[in-house]
Amino acid sequence: MNRFLLPRLLLLSGFLLCFSLVAAHPLLAPVPPPPAIDPAVYQLGRALFHDPRLSANQQVSCASCHDLSSHGADALPLSVGVDGAQGQIRALTVYNASLNPMQFWDGRVRTLEEQVDGPLHDVLEMASSWPEVLSRLAEDRQLVAAFEAAYAEGMTPQTLRSALADFQRTLVTLNSPFDLWLAGETSAMDAQQQRGYRYFIDYGCVSCHQGANLGGNMVARMGSLHNYMELKGAALNHADLGRYRLTGRDDDRYVFRVPGLRSAALQSYFFHDASASSLEEAIDMMAHYQLGRHLPDEHRRAIAAFLTALVGEHPERQVEQP
Repeated sequence: MNRFLLPRLLLLSGFLLCFSLVAAHPLLAPVPPPPAIDPAVYQLGRALFHDPRLSANQQVSCASCHDLSSHGADALPLSVGVDGAQGQIRALTVYNASLNPMQFWDGRVRTLEEQVDGPLHDVLEMASSWPEVLSRLAEDRQLVAAFEAAYAEGMTPQTLRSALADFQRTLVTLNSPFDLWLAGETSAMDAQQQRGYRYFIDYGCVSCHQGANLGGNMVARMGSLHNYMELKGAALNHADLGRYRLTGRDDDRYVFRVPGLRSAALQSYFFHDASASSLEEAIDMMAHYQLGRHLPDEHRRAIAAFLTALVGEHPERQVEQP
C-alpha cells in the first residue's frame, strides 16, 4: 500500500469512529424544551398536583406517589393510596410523561388530560370523583377566583384536568450529560458511559427504549424470549396481565408500555411489579428475559453508567446527578 495513503486511511477511520460515537442513533433524540404555558395555569396545576383535597380522605395528593424532588415517583415498591390501600402496580415517573404518546403501564389513554381520571377514580389511589372534588374545592374562594381568571368557564372537571396536564407538560428534564454529549460536548459523558451507550445500541436495547424519553412510545411483552411470569408463580395477579385487561386478546397478555429510562438511574425499584431493586439487576433481567443474553459484568456496569447519563435537570428536582 502507498506509504502516504495508509496514514490518511487511518486518520479517516479514526474520524469516522469518533463521528459514529457522538452521532445520535436514528431512534434516539434529546429531550425537547417544554412548551410555553400560561404562568397562571402553571401555578394552578402545580397547586393541584400537591393538593390532597383531590382524594377521598383528603390525605393523598398526586405528589404523594410522584415525588418531584427525586425521580418523579415514590421510593416504594407499590404506592399507598387512601386509608393505606396498597396499589398493585408500581408508580411511573411523571417526569417526561408528556413525551409519551400513551399513558399508564397498559397505555390505556393517550393524553395527560385523560390520565388525570385514572388515579382520581381508582379505589386504591385517590378513591374520589369529580363531584366530590368540585364540592371541596368550591369552598376555597381564592382557588375558585384563580380558575375564573385563568379559564372563561371557571372551575370544572375539564379545567382541573387541563391545569394538571399543562403543569405536567413542564416536567421535562433538560441538559442531561447524554443530551449535552449529543450536542457536541464530547466530555459530557465519560469513557465508561460512552461504552455503555455503544452496548445499549449493540445489544438491541434501543429497539424498545427509543425516542426522546428512551421508551414510552411502544408496547412489548414482559418476557419476550423467556417466560418472566413463571417467576411469579402464585403471586401472579390481575395487574400482571397488562393490556390483556383492556382488550381480552391473548396477544396482549403480559404486554406493557415500555417505560422511559430518563430517570431510571434514580429509581429504587424497577418494572411494573417492582421485581428488581437495583439498576444493574434490572439490566440483567432485561438482557435475559427480553434479549436472551447474558451480559459480562463490564458490559452491565457500562450500560448502568450510560443510564446515569440520561438524568436531566428540572427546577423541582433536588437530587444530585447519580
